[in-house]
This record gives sequence, structure tokens and C-alpha cells, in this order.
Amino acid sequence: MEDLFKDFGSKVFGEKEMKSRLPRPVYLSWKKTVANEEMLDRTTADAIAHAMKLWALNNGATHFTHWFQPMTGGTAEKHDSFLEPDMNGEPFARFSGKMLIKGEPDASSFPNGGLRTTFEARGYTYWDVKSPVFIRDNILCIPTVFVSYSGEALDKKDPLLKSLEALSKAATRVVNILGDKDVKSCDISVGLEQEYFLIDRKYFERRLDLRFTGRTLFGAPSPKTQELEDHYFGAIPPRVAAFMKEANQELWKLGIYAKTEHNEVAPGQFELAPIFTNGNVAVDQNHLIMDILRETAKKHGFACLLHEKPFQGINGSGKHDNYSIITDDGQNLFSPGDKPAENIRFLLFVCAFIRAVDTYPLLLRLSASCTGNDHRLGASEAPPAIISIYLGSYIESILYDIYTKNSKKPITQEEKIAFNPVTGLSYIPHDNTDRNRTSPLAFTGNKFEFRMLGSSMSASFSNTVLNAIMAESLNQIADELEGIKYIQDIREKALTICRNLIEKHKRILFSGDGYSEEWEKEAKRRGLPNVKSFIESTEVLNDPSVINLFTSLNIYSEKELAANRIILQEQYEKIMGIEVRTMIEMARKDILPAQIAELKFYNDTINTSGKNTPKFIHNHTKALSSLVDQTYQAIQELEEAWQKVTAIGNTFEIGQNIYYKINPLMEKLRASVDAYEQIAAREFYKLPSYEDILFNI
Repeated sequence: MEDLFKDFGSKVFGEKEMKSRLPRPVYLSWKKTVANEEMLDRTTADAIAHAMKLWALNNGATHFTHWFQPMTGGTAEKHDSFLEPDMNGEPFARFSGKMLIKGEPDASSFPNGGLRTTFEARGYTYWDVKSPVFIRDNILCIPTVFVSYSGEALDKKDPLLKSLEALSKAATRVVNILGDKDVKSCDISVGLEQEYFLIDRKYFERRLDLRFTGRTLFGAPSPKTQELEDHYFGAIPPRVAAFMKEANQELWKLGIYAKTEHNEVAPGQFELAPIFTNGNVAVDQNHLIMDILRETAKKHGFACLLHEKPFQGINGSGKHDNYSIITDDGQNLFSPGDKPAENIRFLLFVCAFIRAVDTYPLLLRLSASCTGNDHRLGASEAPPAIISIYLGSYIESILYDIYTKNSKKPITQEEKIAFNPVTGLSYIPHDNTDRNRTSPLAFTGNKFEFRMLGSSMSASFSNTVLNAIMAESLNQIADELEGIKYIQDIREKALTICRNLIEKHKRILFSGDGYSEEWEKEAKRRGLPNVKSFIESTEVLNDPSVINLFTSLNIYSEKELAANRIILQEQYEKIMGIEVRTMIEMARKDILPAQIAELKFYNDTINTSGKNTPKFIHNHTKALSSLVDQTYQAIQELEEAWQKVTAIGNTFEIGQNIYYKINPLMEKLRASVDAYEQIAAREFYKLPSYEDILFNI
């Protein structure tokens, strides 16, 4: 029988390949470097580079690249060939330890928030030894961090790695104090569920808005959308199944455990979920997943849309970030165990998470924000922009019993320990929590699921933030517990800490419907922030408490935070600028000519038919004439407003004006165009409609 998974990891130079190809002393030296987070010595680096080169050449690689994650939110790479002339002018393949460890791209050509200029262009990439090297096509890809000549982070990975170090130290402190002295380090386990749309490429190519912005700037509702609820978990269309099969095969070659695939709620929407892995690798793998989905889609005649809201009126796409903390010997610190009420360590870590989220809700809001996600958050399809935590009734009841000092009474699970939904089935254990799909942060058994992320986003910053705020909370807990001699006294103090944290931060706990207006009112009463837009959330990087959080943990410097804020605000302006210009061009070159041509057709009909012209044609012509005027006026208003708004000097002020002044004008233009589409004859309105796009895969 053919082994269908024989190629799994065949394009990855990971620990398995290192162990088999490196001399044992070199392999052990690399292991020690990774475990102790030390510098890799030159001899070891040269030996690894040589083995890596031979493996890469055997797998068809001709070039190598330092693969990094600049502040664009995507990935970047520069390809260098292994080929060099020897002393006799003959070709040979060369790849040294220095070439493996360090690269030098131009730092001024990437978003840098003023950290680099054209006359200060030098930047460096350094190999992330914890993330495996892999081959894409004929390129050996080396995951790296990207920093400036003076050491400032110019990417999303360097802060993530620093946050992982900070979290490891803090979590290990608490675990050691609680009696488990064998734990030497901790890591995070991350699972990133990726949603996306597939549409036929011929429709994608015919719409300027999809090609330039990733979303439809115009589009009247289809007669059928998602109201029958028949797409979610429905049968996967054969053409899509063929695409998924090839995407899986490519991901498996890269050592990515692509596990689950299914139809999502909206027509043409799907999801791919891999098995969880450690944090920095999970983020790298998600970038690869997005790349492979896009590339494989092209091969199958599709376009893969990763925008958070490609189509108005149906669900958008997100990226669920499943987050837990794992010790170096495999213990999940968010696992309740058989007796959660007696599991002091679990209770402490959950309370630390509650404290972290309630202390930094605006920072979490920013970490899940982007221009596209403004169209999705709080729209009764995704979590609201108000940050809250759902624990489930059982775990929440335990915490409230601790808070009210009833922790000594036995706590049961309301006789829900097991159930038999069908007669004859064997014992089925019951989960500790239900699922609340409206919650931004939900406890789901042994992890927290952060559901706000946009589908196109890198998950680096969200996990950097989660690590940082957890590290601060755990360090505060460790400070309170340190110095207590006896384990029973430590347990009593831990319960007191839990009680105090619950009392102070219980406002963040919410188990109801996050989509409801009642929750918005209740959240306001509780004092929970409700930031409506991405651009407004960027100002949290100016907050002294946020600056202190990151600088005290050595994750970001104050200068780096200021640069990040500027980059995000500039990106918002640039993305919105592309949308505005695309909208105006489509309206002028596609919509207005269609409206005028159809209006002329009906006017000619009236002139020809005279008194015999049906009343409907007169009414239709009048409606068309009105829509032509509305469309033209909306174009003029939008264009003039954009020129005024972008003349303002301050990037944040520009962003605010875009959100509050430009967005309504874009909606006004869209409304007139969509109204025309609903009455237009197909021979005049040539743009692919929602029914064309969504129901032809």
C-alpha cells in the first residue's frame, strides 16, 4: 500500500535532518545553543551550513534566501545563488556559516517609521535557530529576524522572540515556586485557524477592486447568500477539493500538519486549520499557509481572497489564535486537570490571564486590528471590538467561589460529567466549557482562543502582546509568592492572589451574547473600552503603561514603539488611498459609462415610441437619470474630500478624518452604484455580480 504521507517534511531541514547529517558533537552543540539561547559558534555554523547546502542541492535548490517578516505584515526575501567561481574560474557551490547566520538587505526600502533613511540603509537579518529551514521551489529559505544597523527591530519576528523569552522566564518562575523545580523553560503552543474565500479567477481579473484591494468596493446583494445556512460544513465542491488536496500536499512537504478543512458559513468561504505547534514556528507556518493557498489557487483557476471582508452582506474572514503555555516537559499550564477547583497552578495562570487582558484591552484590540478588519469586528459575524473573556459556567463558578471565599465547599459540574446523547453509545466525557462564538477571548478546555484577528494579518504581534501581558502578570504573582517557605502557605497565598485578581478584574468576564446592544451598554457601564476603528487603536502605543510594559520586558524600545505606531498609521492612509482611487476609477470608467449608455438606450426608445412608450420605461428612465446624477456627485464629493483630508500633516489626524469623513462618502458612492446594479440590464452593467462570483466555483 502506498504511503500517502511519505513526503511529509521532505522539504524541511529540521532536527531530524540535523541529527542524521551532522557529526554528533556539532548536533549537540546546536541543541545546546537552542536550549540555552546562546550564540552559535563559527565552527558549528560552518558545519551546519555545509550539511544544509548538500541537502538543499540534493533537493534541487540553486539559491538561498534570508526569509523575514518586515512591517508590511507579509514576508520578504532576496535570492542569492550558491554558485561561485573557484580560484581557477570553475563553478562550485558555496554556502558558509556566515552566509547562513547573517544577511544584509536594504533597511530603508521597508516600512521603518523613521528608524532608517535612504542614506542610512544598512540592515541585517539573523537566522532564527528555533525555526526550521525549508525549501520553496528552488530556494533554500532561512527564517530570520530583521534589524537595523543600530539594532532596532524592523520586523515582527524579533519582538515575538523576545516576548517568548520574557514569558518563559516569568512562567517558569511561577511553576518553580509552586514546587515543580524540574521545569527549566516554557513556550507557547499556538494554533492558527485560517479562513479564506475562493472565487473563479476570470471574475477576479475582471474586477479592478478585487485585484487592487482584495475586496469588492461595489456590489449589490445576491438574491441568495448564506441565509439557508447550507454552506457551513457542506459537501466540498470537487474543484475546491482538488485545490485542497494539492495545498495539503505542499504543506505536508514543508512539515506543516494541515489537519482540518471545511466549508465556512459564507458561500465560497473555507477554512484550513493546522495542528498546534510552538509560537514562532506557528507564525512562520501561517505565512507559508497563506502563500501556498494563494499560489495553489492560481493553478486551479481560482483567486484566493484573504481580505477580512471581500463581500458586503455576508460573513468576512478571520484567523483564530489558539493560545496556551507549555512547560519544557510537556505540561499545559492552562489544563484544568480532573479537579480544576483544587488545581492551584491552573487557577493562578487563568487569573493571570484575566488580569493581563483587563489591564491591556486596548493593546489587544490593536493587535487584532487592520484596515480590513474594521469592516468585520462587531458586525454580528465576528467578535465585538469590546474585549471580554468567556470562561464557561463551570470554570467561572470555581473562580467566583474562590472570590466569595467558598472554595472549601465541594464544587461539582452540575451533574454534567458525562452524557449519552444516543442510547447504546458508551461513556462520553463532557467538556468543561460550552462554546461562545461571540466572545473575543474564549477559554476552550485547555487554551484561550483569540478570535478577533483578521484573516490577512500576521499573527506575530498578537502573540507578542499575549506573551508580554502574561509575562507581566506572572512576574507580579511570582513577586508575591517568592520567599514563602512552605508549600501549604504558598497555596494559601496563591488563593488569596486569585481572590484579589478576581475582585479587581471580574468586569472583563462575560458569558452572554457579545453581538447584542445590551452588551455594548453593559460594557460601557463596566468601564470597558469600545474602540471602533483600527486607526484609533494605534494610539495605545503612546500609552505610558504600554511603553513601560514592553521596555521593562526588553521586547520593544520606546523608539521602536513610536516607529510601529507611525508605520501602522501610514499603512492605513496608504491602503485607504488605494481604495479611494480604485473606487473613483471604477466609477468613472466602468459605472458612469454603463449608466449613460443605458440611459441613452431608454431615451432613444422613448423618442422612437413617442406616445406609445410604456409608463414603466418613463419611470425607469427617470430613476436612471437620478442615479447618474447621484453617482457623479458622489464621485466629486469623494475626490474633493480626499484631497482636503490628505493635505493635513499629522498621520493620526489624517487617519481619523479618513475613518469619519471619507468612509461615509465611500458608502454614499457605493450606495448609488449598488442601486444602479439592482436595476441595470446585464448588457450594460459588465462587472461580475455577487451571484456570478460567489456561486460559480
